[in-house]
Parts: sequence; structure tokens; C-alpha cells
Amino acid sequence: MEVQEKLFKFRYHFLGALLFCLTIFSLTIMAPRFLTLLAYFWPLFLSTALVFALVFFIARTSHLPPSDATSLYSAGQGLLDYVAGHHDLPSDTRHKSD
Repeated sequence: MEVQEKLFKFRYHFLGALLFCLTIFSLTIMAPRFLTLLAYFWPLFLSTALVFALVFFIARTSHLPPSDATSLYSAGQGLLDYVAGHHDLPSDTRHKSD
């Protein structure tokens, strides 16, 4: 009787382990094989690889002039300041209630 009481205390653990084992077993039986997935998605994998290769090639062959880099930084900084709420409105657009 004492053993049954101790086992009854762990009934949820046993149930959880059983559900976990059944889930893993059903996934191994019903899941598609890797070659099936590869055969279905090969156009997507190929196009993604080509886009990555093109981006890598363009990044290696083209360089931004140094003057453009500083102007891009200042334009980006102004946009970040605006989004953060650190922008000044012209005095004619403010309302008298402000």
C-alpha cells in the first residue's frame, strides 16, 4: 500500500513522460523525411543562395565615397532625433495653447 501511495504522488510526472514519449514517437512516424522537404523547397533554397551571392558580390565590388558616408550619417542622425522627439518645430506652426 505504501508503494502505491508513493506512485500515486507522481501520477502527473508519469502522465507527462508518457505524453512526451507518445509525441516524439508520433513525430518520428508521421513527419516527412528530410529529402522530401529538400525536394519541395529546393527552388527557395537556390534563389536565396543566389540573392546572398549577389549581395556579397555587390558589397565587395562597390564602395561608397567618404563624403557620402558622412552625409548619410548626418541624415540618419537627423531622422533618429526626429523620431526620438528631439525636433524643433518652427515658431509659426506652434499653437497659442502650447
